[in-house]
Amino acid sequence: MNRENLRIGVVISTYNNPVYLERVLDGYTHQNDLPFEIIIADDGSKEETRQMIDAFSKGCAIPIKHVWHPDNGFQKCTILNKAIIASESEYLIFTDHDCIPREDFVATHRRYAAKGWMLSGGYCKLTKITSDIICEKKIPHQQLFSLSWLHKNGHPFNFRNTKLWRNRCYAWVLNHVTTAKASWNGCNSSGWKSDIVDINGFNQNMQYGGLDRELGERLNNLGIKGKQIRYSAVVVHLFHERPYKTDATMEKNHNIRKHVRQTGIIRTPNGIEQLG
Repeated sequence: MNRENLRIGVVISTYNNPVYLERVLDGYTHQNDLPFEIIIADDGSKEETRQMIDAFSKGCAIPIKHVWHPDNGFQKCTILNKAIIASESEYLIFTDHDCIPREDFVATHRRYAAKGWMLSGGYCKLTKITSDIICEKKIPHQQLFSLSWLHKNGHPFNFRNTKLWRNRCYAWVLNHVTTAKASWNGCNSSGWKSDIVDINGFNQNMQYGGLDRELGERLNNLGIKGKQIRYSAVVVHLFHERPYKTDATMEKNHNIRKHVRQTGIIRTPNGIEQLG
């Protein structure tokens, strides 16, 4: 297939955090693979976010669409489905407003894109101290992906951080030997828009906790295989709390995913088509 002409869209979910979102958007202006479109899936943010996006878009060569609906609680799946509809690309990368991409992020997803596959990328989760420094100062973009810089600025070293090593041979080996399943992760995954539409998009009955994995499991049921690129396609994940995580929603989502695995269901009963 001709990947050079592949039309790529980046779907970024967000909710009331314009500071993080601006840092992430800045990361996409530093990509070494252009062009692509950005679709911001905004689950009801306040006016401050819209103003930031409007101002950022004026000085940005990348086309940005801001897909928004009123705040009515956690409706991430619904706004993601609306963003899918709004996209004009054939291949979609999904991420969040707290994940800053390395300069080769889009290029890596392009390089590995293949029919019949979805891609599962990785992240390096930062501490609050390091995240605050990134948000309070204008840090040169690629410096964020330097292990020495991160270590000097409050981020402890551990094996997981080796995702940031830019060595293709090392990344290839680790992608193949890792025991982590190539699942659909909301912070860093990609696939064909047509496949996502075929399974009716995200299940709008789901809230926080496994909603992304559930979409990937239905893609698997469709016959789409997962490819591991967690050591090749990398983002740094800014620190934040998760007040929307509850035992009740986690149990509900667990039961939905269990049903998907046991029955082999492909199309969610409450997805893109139910938007009207």
